[in-house]
Amino acid sequence: MDTRILGRTGRAVSAIGLGTWQLGADWGDVSETDALRILDAAFESGVTFFDTADVYGDGRSERMIAAWRRANPEAAVMVATKMGRRVEQRRENYVLDHFRAWTERSRQNLDVDTLDLVQLHCPPTDVYGSDEVFDALDTLVDEKAIAAYGVSVEETSQALTAIARPNVASVQIILNAFRLKPLDEVLPAAGDAGVGVIARVPLASGLLSGRYTRETAFAADDHRSYNRDGSAFDVGETFSGVDYEEGLEAAREFAELAASRGLEPATAALAWVAQLPGVTTVIPGARTVEQARANAAAGEVPPLGSEFMAAVRELYDRRLRASIHGRW
Repeated sequence: MDTRILGRTGRAVSAIGLGTWQLGADWGDVSETDALRILDAAFESGVTFFDTADVYGDGRSERMIAAWRRANPEAAVMVATKMGRRVEQRRENYVLDHFRAWTERSRQNLDVDTLDLVQLHCPPTDVYGSDEVFDALDTLVDEKAIAAYGVSVEETSQALTAIARPNVASVQIILNAFRLKPLDEVLPAAGDAGVGVIARVPLASGLLSGRYTRETAFAADDHRSYNRDGSAFDVGETFSGVDYEEGLEAAREFAELAASRGLEPATAALAWVAQLPGVTTVIPGARTVEQARANAAAGEVPPLGSEFMAAVRELYDRRLRASIHGRW
């Protein structure tokens, strides 16, 4: 597995990481035993970066990672968590007292004195322009509650504002074959500034796996059921904001591109993101051991080449650009 330095953290992480939203909630039930086995499988496959958040299962995801770490005390894994979604989404709630309370809770959940990386969890746009917010984050670093901080964003404009901040270590953004806008400005700007890029939703909530059909049913507690209209949170987090029917057709074409390289669709999709210049790590989720291993294997795919990149862009431009590109 290739490793890269995650921006201003100075830490080396695997090109393919593990997103752990599904170990907490919103993707159907994952038992504690299965969660620990998934973490085992990812690490054994070369994954050294876990991404979580304080609201994933109200801390369950963080606690699962802590339990795994206690069972694997020698494992050199970087854990990034997030904060900010436990309150009404207003700028005035992003203050030092709240940050201290939220990071203390995550430190307890993760059973550490200092959090490796804390990311603001898709906050309101005016948060990114507030000196007070970032001064408070600097205070947490000075107090050794956190080692570094970054942001998780919905929009490319938010990412660009954050990248300009001198101490932002990383930016997490939705990036996949159905969401190409970050390639225009975000990846170049992050590279110039030395900011790490964490690519989330790399399979467009599973669409790019090529396994779904019009008849596929998702559990009632799965966001792919209840958030297709964006009623629970930003619709861009579910299928990358792509209309499901159109996404199925685009996924069918992507699967044909993958097959032309002798790859499964999910493997090609993950490898494509991981091979983009400027991407530090990609964080697919996994609900099974097999998925965790298959995801990690994408980090060993040989270069897909410029023709594959051009084909992905042509597919995006033809099917998705008009409805997606201007929104995020």
